[in-house]
Amino acid sequence: MKQWYEELFDNYGNQYDKEIFVQGTLGECDFIEKELNHDRSKKILDIGCGTGRHAIELTKRGYQVTGIDLSEGQLKRAREKAEKEGLSIPFLRQDARNLPFKKEFDVVIMLCEGGFPLMETDEMNFEILKNASEALEDHGKFIFTTLNGLFPLFHSINEFHDREEDEGARYLSETFDLMTMRDRNVTTFTDDDGRELELQCNERYYLPSEITWLLKSLGFKTIDIFGAALGAYSRKDTLKTEDYEMLVIAQR
Repeated sequence: MKQWYEELFDNYGNQYDKEIFVQGTLGECDFIEKELNHDRSKKILDIGCGTGRHAIELTKRGYQVTGIDLSEGQLKRAREKAEKEGLSIPFLRQDARNLPFKKEFDVVIMLCEGGFPLMETDEMNFEILKNASEALEDHGKFIFTTLNGLFPLFHSINEFHDREEDEGARYLSETFDLMTMRDRNVTTFTDDDGRELELQCNERYYLPSEITWLLKSLGFKTIDIFGAALGAYSRKDTLKTEDYEMLVIAQR
């Protein structure tokens, strides 16, 4: 039986590229370049690359990027977009909980919830962080975004999604469990064939202190956490309860 995140992305590549939360690619890649000191010799692994928006843009800027995703549908769209741009990018179907890479990359990026924190257990989410860590060279950098656990403690998840005025997928939070920090919601969306589908979803929100502890346990020496503004990541953006997502930058 497929999990909800597998069903959602099966046939959603074209529609996914229209979602409001994927429109900040250029600014996000500007930030990544700055973090890498514009060193185009850096090898980058894009976990949960989806339709390849960051991998394609970074490759156009001269970086060597490998994109991995669990969804063949998303990868198909990524390959089509790369081919149209005349780019050769390895887009591989891999499960982020079980990656084959060992100390092969200078940088790992995992943006827009690229797999983490969508898994059905905390142990599975941790495996994604562990595999990302193992893919990095000894002094590598890990840049990712995840759901900010401070947000639902002070604000309504449904009101946030209502404000987005997004024509894409629609989210209705049914319960938020304070003991597990998990939001159970119903996601309604239209796939690439025009069919409207409804899925029962389960997403994990993380507190900054949890992320710090998890990454320290994996050997990261410096861990910085900021607010994650769409298309405008910045080290000056102090994390606030109003931030729906947080940006994490960890160095081994």
